Amino acid sequence: MRARLPALALLAAILVAWEVYVRAASVEPVVLPAPSRIVGALIQFRADALKHTIPTLIETVLGFAVAVALAVASAAAMDRAPGVRRAVEPLLVVSQTIPVVALAPLFLLWFGFGLAPKVVVVVLVTFFPIVVALLDGLRSAPPAASDLLRSYGATDGQAFRKLRWPSALPAFFTGLRISVVYAVIGAVFGEYVGAREGLGIWMQLSQNSFRTDLVFAAILVTSVLSLSLYWLVGLLRRLAIPWAPGVRREPYLEDQPFA
Repeated sequence: MRARLPALALLAAILVAWEVYVRAASVEPVVLPAPSRIVGALIQFRADALKHTIPTLIETVLGFAVAVALAVASAAAMDRAPGVRRAVEPLLVVSQTIPVVALAPLFLLWFGFGLAPKVVVVVLVTFFPIVVALLDGLRSAPPAASDLLRSYGATDGQAFRKLRWPSALPAFFTGLRISVVYAVIGAVFGEYVGAREGLGIWMQLSQNSFRTDLVFAAILVTSVLSLSLYWLVGLLRRLAIPWAPGVRREPYLEDQPFA
């Protein structure tokens, strides 16, 4: 708790200053609502908040799961075959230079307004950090340990399972923690371009209705969702690799000020 106090104190100071400024300057709610008004609007429209949060969560989880599966398969293939890596890695880098804002409308034309285009956006946003982190992790295996396994007659597959993959897990979970936050942003952005339900469309509808307080309420829900998924990945990291450096020495919740 002591480790989280500085972040909580800073957050409380920002919210108090925000509240005081809005009230003292008599700022119109349509321009900048006070935090108390945002929380009140969220409580009042909690049914709408829940209705729009569930589709966003489904899109985030599905897209993230697909991205993880593709990233693990791609990284394993590129690690086992250097020629594949030399051919694919530049394409991965180039894919990150294409703005998602330009592709999202095309996905709507190709896949419609259903679940598919949002999942594709999430995959595009989260795939690259995971595969890069996993590739770096696979290359972090100690050469001396690799030589030792070969001296005992271990095959490439056995070396991968018993050395390279365990050595890559800390970097892999780092990539997951980064990407899971991007996954929520990607889902919201896909909805903002075109959807029937979701936090993105809720933001857009609230903005068109000049309900700035509901826009901030949707942003608050998005932030809580991102932090919750980030915390969940960190918890899975502690359970999966308790032996990794820093996991036992620095409990995960200590570096999560809002967990």
